[in-house]
Amino acid sequence: MKYIKYSKYVASPFEELSAEDLLQLLEDYLLDSGFYRQYYHFYEMDPEQAERTLEQLHQALLEAMRDRGMIPDELLQQLLENADSYDRSKLRQAIDRLLEKLQEEGYVTIEQPQPLSEQRTEPHPGGWGGREGKVKFEVTDKALDFLGYKTLKDLLASLGKASFGRHDTREWATGIESHGATRPYEFGDTMNLDVNATLLAAIQRAGLTMPLDLDYPDLRVRQCEYQSSCATVLMLDCSHSMILYGEDRFTPAKKVALALTHLIRTQFPGDSLHMVLFHDSAEEIPFSELARVKVGPYYTNTREGLRLAERILARQKKDMRQIIMITDGKPSALTLDDGRIYKNAFGLDPLVVSETLHEVARCRRNGILINTFMLASDYGLVNFVQKVTEICRGKAYFTTPYTLGQYLLMDYMQKKVKHIH
Repeated sequence: MKYIKYSKYVASPFEELSAEDLLQLLEDYLLDSGFYRQYYHFYEMDPEQAERTLEQLHQALLEAMRDRGMIPDELLQQLLENADSYDRSKLRQAIDRLLEKLQEEGYVTIEQPQPLSEQRTEPHPGGWGGREGKVKFEVTDKALDFLGYKTLKDLLASLGKASFGRHDTREWATGIESHGATRPYEFGDTMNLDVNATLLAAIQRAGLTMPLDLDYPDLRVRQCEYQSSCATVLMLDCSHSMILYGEDRFTPAKKVALALTHLIRTQFPGDSLHMVLFHDSAEEIPFSELARVKVGPYYTNTREGLRLAERILARQKKDMRQIIMITDGKPSALTLDDGRIYKNAFGLDPLVVSETLHEVARCRRNGILINTFMLASDYGLVNFVQKVTEICRGKAYFTTPYTLGQYLLMDYMQKKVKHIH
């Protein structure tokens, strides 16, 4: 007699992973700053090595799942000892399907978008097997937006706040949200009419008669808090010091930039945000390039970064204009009038410091506020940042990579120091 044995279906843990779960696993790899490669020919960087391949993405996902305990170490070790065995294993096929899910949902784009099963080649000698190394991928804007949302959500959770508003100022205006007293209507005001105050003014003037005699001077409008718009340039220091001393300071700065971008896009649509990298020189980058930015063998040309930020803000017609500067090092480079770059990494060079402070003073004269987030606490640097704060009347935060996002978001949302017009 033929028997059929039924058993309980146990789903693969990989099948329950969404594309968003995969992005969270790959977050550190996608936002890599070069910290883990600083001792491997850092000054001889090959541009081709900076490009990321699908095989590297496969390896990064495998390592992330192993670190989270999703793949037993013993099983992975056995498979990787034999490249052919791993290349034919169900684990390899499962990782491939997860990468296909990322591509199908628009989080990564692949130069050769044919099915992953058609891209198999001979196993690599390093033991990872699998995919042709020249098949490259790019992180999409959708993926960056999700990473920004996740970082912002984590930072707000650490702040203990579930919601946030607009930039409140000391000024009053007529608008939709009523928070203040009423006043007589003036030409050009929003007709946010206070009916009770208007009728009372008419009665006080003409008495209680029917029909009620309502005249122009009787109109009363409600006041609300004036909510200003702000133009911000986020200056990121990508000099070599951002990954020195055994600490990666650049990756947290990139995460904060993504979170600030998502915050402004969703909660402050009237604001503008631009990104400036400063090192030996300075350049503006689009946010789509932020994930690929890495630190380099660079000095710190703070003045050139301020100059570029000033030119960007000069085009913005906003109530407030500000520069948020994230750095951990002293200014050590200066662009001379003839275009040459003067460099001095030993101590605070008097020429570099004086020219940088002159640029800070120019920002102050142009009505630009500078808030500095310093990721170091050396005595000389503290004095320099305090001088910058004194000149531009901004704020200075001496923080760490772990608390940088909390301080920056609190500063942006609360705006305790405000300069209107």
